[in-house]
Amino acid sequence: MKLVTAIIKPFKLDDVREALTEHGIQGLTVTEVKGFGRQKGHTELYRGAEYVIDFLPKLKIEIAVASERVDEVIEVITRTANTGKIGDGKIFITNIEQAIRIRTGETGQDAL
Repeated sequence: MKLVTAIIKPFKLDDVREALTEHGIQGLTVTEVKGFGRQKGHTELYRGAEYVIDFLPKLKIEIAVASERVDEVIEVITRTANTGKIGDGKIFITNIEQAIRIRTGETGQDAL
C-alpha cells in the first residue's frame, strides 16, 4: 500500500477529483495548506501599498492506494493538475505499513 500526497493549485481540485473518480479511486483527503517553492511567493498591490505574499494557498490531497495502482494515480493527477505554469505542485509517494478501517476492523488492502 502507498500514500500518494499531491500539492496542487486550489482551482484544480474538482478536475483532479473527477478524474480520480472516473478511474475508480475511492476516497481522498483534502487539506488547505500554504507554502512556496521556486516561485517564492509574489507581490500584490492593495490600496496603494505593496504587500509581499510569501506563502501561496495550495491544496494537499492524500490518497491511500494499492501499490499496483500508484502509477495510474500519479498519471491522472499529473495530467489533470498540470497548467504548464510555475507552481503546479508536487507529488510524493510514501509506504503505508498498515491500514485499519475503524468501523469494521478490516486491515490491509481491505481497509482501503
